[in-house]
Amino acid sequence: MPEKAVNSPLWNPWMPRSSPLLHWRFGLLTALVFVGMVVVWSIDGCTINSFLEAWRLRQDYITMKVSTRPVNLTQTHQSLPLYTPNIVTNPTQNQTNQTHFDSHILDLEPFSVENSTGVPQKPAHNQMQHLASPIFSWVSAELEPNLTSNLLARWLAPGGEPCKDSRTVNIAIPDLDYDGKLINLSAGEIHEFGFQAMDESGNPRCLGGDYFETDLSGDSWKSRPLVKDFGNGSYSVSLQVHPDFSGDYNLSVILLYRHFEGLKFSSWRFAFDRELRRIPIRFYKGTAHLPELQTCKESDFSRDIWTGRWTRHGKNDDCQISNDGRYRCLAPDFPCQSPWCNGSLGLLESNGWVYSGHCSLRLFLADSAWNCLKNRWIFFWGDSNHVDTIRNMLNFVLELPEIPSVPRRFDMNFSNPKDPSQSVRITSIFNGHWNETGNYEGLNSLQDEGFRNLLKKYFSEDTVPDTMIMNSGLHDGVKWKNIRAFSAGADYAASFWAEVMESVKQRGLAVPKVFYRTTVATGGYARSLAFNPNKMEAFNWVLVEKLKRAGVLSGVIDNFDMTFPWHFDNRCNDGVHYGRAPMKMKWRDGQIGHQYFVDLMLVHVLLNALCAR
Repeated sequence: MPEKAVNSPLWNPWMPRSSPLLHWRFGLLTALVFVGMVVVWSIDGCTINSFLEAWRLRQDYITMKVSTRPVNLTQTHQSLPLYTPNIVTNPTQNQTNQTHFDSHILDLEPFSVENSTGVPQKPAHNQMQHLASPIFSWVSAELEPNLTSNLLARWLAPGGEPCKDSRTVNIAIPDLDYDGKLINLSAGEIHEFGFQAMDESGNPRCLGGDYFETDLSGDSWKSRPLVKDFGNGSYSVSLQVHPDFSGDYNLSVILLYRHFEGLKFSSWRFAFDRELRRIPIRFYKGTAHLPELQTCKESDFSRDIWTGRWTRHGKNDDCQISNDGRYRCLAPDFPCQSPWCNGSLGLLESNGWVYSGHCSLRLFLADSAWNCLKNRWIFFWGDSNHVDTIRNMLNFVLELPEIPSVPRRFDMNFSNPKDPSQSVRITSIFNGHWNETGNYEGLNSLQDEGFRNLLKKYFSEDTVPDTMIMNSGLHDGVKWKNIRAFSAGADYAASFWAEVMESVKQRGLAVPKVFYRTTVATGGYARSLAFNPNKMEAFNWVLVEKLKRAGVLSGVIDNFDMTFPWHFDNRCNDGVHYGRAPMKMKWRDGQIGHQYFVDLMLVHVLLNALCAR
């Protein structure tokens, strides 16, 4: 039977003929390829990740972290507004920030970053892509809508479950808990890390209200990282350092009070005050850029909550206290560094430290201060911290050192020693009690008719103050038994001042501008007393909300934010005052002398508010 025919290719002289040697070479090549593939497959994932991480660091874009999958807190807690610090604010981070959460511990959904309007933004398609010199925003926050009612609701939230009835003793921060190992983060970006409150059995809590004190400190930077409380036992902390201040830092997290216990009447009984974390962090300078701070304008003081920082631009390690208790560490004309401040930094007597918020501040010389204040009437209503601030303004800025003190209640004219034609009228009425020698009544002092009539008298003259600086004061922390009682007192105070301002308006006079100067963050030993930072911060924002609703408030000067980075000990305060007069004698912490520059910085902030256009 004939065989089936096959189509054979034509013979080609350039094609090698089949031979055993060719077959042997081909087999060897195949074996080598197979062995190479096995070697590649055997490389462990950690090695690959390390290689990719090194490449990313060379690109100066992405930083090392365990979990880069963001978490959608806004989806998980749709009924809960984002508020911070711990209690009362609504964060507005209008940039794509680095968000670090561990979904297994926090049990949360994928994250969408919010912009300044509060509308969730979808993450970029490729989170690992390199961006050329991206422009980021400063971390910021704003007052939570319906703050008082929401705070009361959270404070009174029912328990009944083990995760709600237990008490926080520790936290878990998955992306920062590396047993003391150095964390690398890119400067300029906002790095938001989620953490979980844990009870003594190591179980997660499902109720919020814990008050965490946070501190981010380096050689030339001190700030309070923003904390958000999501109301279910989960929190987050946001870290940001300007690229100009890249370097080594420590992040400290202290649990001061658990579940609103700092708001209780006898809060000293409930202070926990335990440092839960001290984490070394290195901020490296990458490609991120932040908008340059601009000199503060009048509109900048309309911001309710400040998220500033202290930066250092000079240092004299050999500086010694003088016989009059002052620290003249830098030359008086030592200049500020733009854009962090404008003026002579040496006059602040801070050994190089200066505060800036969402705008940079002028440091006033006597001439510029008098040119601003001449023929004006400034009315102060608040606690004894106002007494210190007024004296420091007179002594340090207005060049009136012969005035060693001012009383709690006074109404005086002060003249420029170099130009008597320039004068300013300053009135200060202590509000800790309706009797200027008493204490611990706070806003309740307005219940006294004689005290109300005294205040009204100053706004019933042919001329009235052009600016009023007020605060609620530390005395309210002692007076009011709970947040509900203080809220009622704040309502009454807001309605009283609204009535006073309306009477001025009805007489055809210019209504004074009213700035609320937030109460200080009490320091050192006082952090656990009746006027502790947890309570004072809540009281600050409750009163701000009431004054805004009453149409009284023109702006806010956030002295709480200014003092917070220095409140962990008593080096810059005696517990309740940051502006005590310089003295070369033993201070509260046992050292000779104390630092007074924090209140002197407040003097310049007040002048910025008074003189801004």
